Amino acid sequence: MVEYVSLGILMQGKMSGYDIKKISEQSVSLFFKMSYGSLYPALKRLVEAGHLIEEETNDSKNKKLYAITDQGRNSFLGWLREPLQSNRREHLLKIFFYDYLEEETRMRNLKAFQLQLQSGIAQMEAVQAMVSKELEQLPNKEEFYYRVSVMHYGLQFFKMEHEFFSKIIEKGDL
Repeated sequence: MVEYVSLGILMQGKMSGYDIKKISEQSVSLFFKMSYGSLYPALKRLVEAGHLIEEETNDSKNKKLYAITDQGRNSFLGWLREPLQSNRREHLLKIFFYDYLEEETRMRNLKAFQLQLQSGIAQMEAVQAMVSKELEQLPNKEEFYYRVSVMHYGLQFFKMEHEFFSKIIEKGDL
């Protein structure tokens, strides 16, 4: 998955591994997390597969820039064309079996996860406000429709999950 996210980000143009990581944190990090430890080996595999070109820079940092090739673009677009699939939601699988856990552990884990959701909601709302302001300035807003729609989905999803966890914690009717 790191490979496809990297290819997708590189569709915007040539950049360093640091830039790819930074853009992923600002865009898809609420749905997909990428570490440097997974990014750089993925970039190496993409170069070896002919999906990327690696270019050494002559600046003081000696950083490498990556550019997507036609083969990489075709691979990425082929992946995009595949039917959508629902990803794994491991936390729901664990909760399904929570009847086997003691109450104190259940509540501690549920409340901690709910705090993560609250943080995600706050982060998504801040991003949404920033993106809305930036979109007002652009003449080609429609070119960002699907990226913005995923942002809206993320916010609604976090709110729905937060409500679900509130009911579980309160042991209210579902």
